[in-house]
Formats: sequence, structure tokens, C-alpha cells
Amino acid sequence: MVTQKFNFHLHLHFAHLLEERLRIRLAPLGIHHRQARILGVLGMMGQASQVALAREFGLTAASMSTMTSRLLAAGLIEKDVDAQEQRSNVLKLTQHGKSLLKQIHQEWEKINRECTEVIGEENAAQFTDLSMQLRNAFGGSTPGKKCLDENRQHQPSNRKNAQI
Repeated sequence: MVTQKFNFHLHLHFAHLLEERLRIRLAPLGIHHRQARILGVLGMMGQASQVALAREFGLTAASMSTMTSRLLAAGLIEKDVDAQEQRSNVLKLTQHGKSLLKQIHQEWEKINRECTEVIGEENAAQFTDLSMQLRNAFGGSTPGKKCLDENRQHQPSNRKNAQI
């Protein structure tokens, strides 16, 4: 086993390479990988407030506002009045956003397959489990999961819960 003085540098380097590969794959779709993650969570949840999304992704309100403004301008999401809280707005995917999300999922699947092909299914599964443990230990969580769980308590739903 290769051991370096600062092993986490390998994690950073791999994350950078993976992010760059994803950027290249999503460029023809006209979307950035962070925007794609927002669309993914909205696809999973159905709808969410801008504040809830900012909280889920650990972003400032200003950063989320900029991102949602771009997604609104691109016609990928729309704002509606929250049926349960008339003073609030919720964001949801447009038909165009749903269509693009299908393409995003295809690109995400290709990246997953590439990683699995390189290190094998067993190692890929173990790497995913270890990455999740590290993410959780450092205070991260699956974006949208908490909101989705809260929504399920209030109303039945058949939405899928996916790792985004």
C-alpha cells in the first residue's frame, strides 16, 4: 500500500481530476457540475425553497441566489408560491430541466462506470462506503435527504432517494 506523508493530498488530487472530467462531460449540456447537483436534488425532492437548498449544500444565501438566478434564466427551474406557506416560494424543475436532468444522469452514470472499470466493483463499492464515512464524519450529508425525510413525515411520497 502506498503511503505518503499527507495521504489526503491523494483525495484532493483525485477529487480535482474527477471534477474536471465531470466539467468536460457536462460542458456540451451547457451546465456546471454544481448546478447539475442542484437539479438532481430538485428532481429527487420535487420542489424546495432556495433557503432549504442553500442549507443542504452548505452555501451562503447569496451563492444560492446567484445559482438559482442562472438556472431560472436558463429555463431549467421555475419559482412557484409554496402551497403550504403563501409568503414563500419554492423552486422546481421545468420540463426543460427534467429533460436535461436525464442527460445529466447519463453522464453521471458514465463517470460511475469509468471509476468502477478502473478499480473493479468491489473496490469501487468499498471506496464509496469509505468516502461516505469520511464525508459524514466531516459534517456532510446527502443533499436533499433531510428535507426529503421531513417531507415524507408530512405527506406520502414515491420519490426516489439517491446519492447526489
